Amino acid sequence: MTTTKDTHTCKNCGYKGEGKYCSTCGQIFFIERITLKHLLGEVFHFFTHFEHGFGYTLKQLLKEPGTIQKNYLEGHRAKLQKPFSMFFLCATACGLAEYWINFIVSKYFNAGDVKEIYFFQHYLVFEQVLLSPLYALSSWLIFIRFKYNYAEWLVITFYVTSFFFLLIIPVNALKFIWPHLETRYIEFPIITAYNIITTINLLKAYSRWKVVAIGCCVIAINYTLAITAQHIIINII
Repeated sequence: MTTTKDTHTCKNCGYKGEGKYCSTCGQIFFIERITLKHLLGEVFHFFTHFEHGFGYTLKQLLKEPGTIQKNYLEGHRAKLQKPFSMFFLCATACGLAEYWINFIVSKYFNAGDVKEIYFFQHYLVFEQVLLSPLYALSSWLIFIRFKYNYAEWLVITFYVTSFFFLLIIPVNALKFIWPHLETRYIEFPIITAYNIITTINLLKAYSRWKVVAIGCCVIAINYTLAITAQHIIINII
């Protein structure tokens, strides 16, 4: 006795086939109508699914800085959020958080310099987005005798800056408790240590002390770039 299998048409590419998924594009044959429950489920899945994508990449950035970039550059990319999209997701989250944190602190606690608050509300993320290619350039030039090219340093920089964007959200939220807190004294040591650890893990094949010394030069250059750009923008506004 023979059984016949139902043939389905893929709503994405039009391919006709059997089973649950389209063998051409991979989309599921049975597409449910979008509902509010469906959208909320996707949001929940996005932020809690730690096997791949944003959640997994964030976890790896926290646990294994440098190793995650090394793995990505060596081809282990299936589970990771792509550096460019990770960068802009974190930049967007940081931009929104910085706007509202500084708005609340200035309005209800009457704290902070007006121009600095305006800068952090409107220009901090924009500044970092524009400076990231320069951060990568300085890293490439300083580490030019090592194994990575400029494009690869750009990937490394996108991941490190993504961590920075997420770091400053809880640090700046401390202003709700201490409105006059100078967050740079918390952010700079953490991001410095993070950059050094990242560089050590990324370049394990080389002398650790040499890598640390060169890495500190890169940090100094990039910090100078960031502070200079910040002062220029604040003076303009």
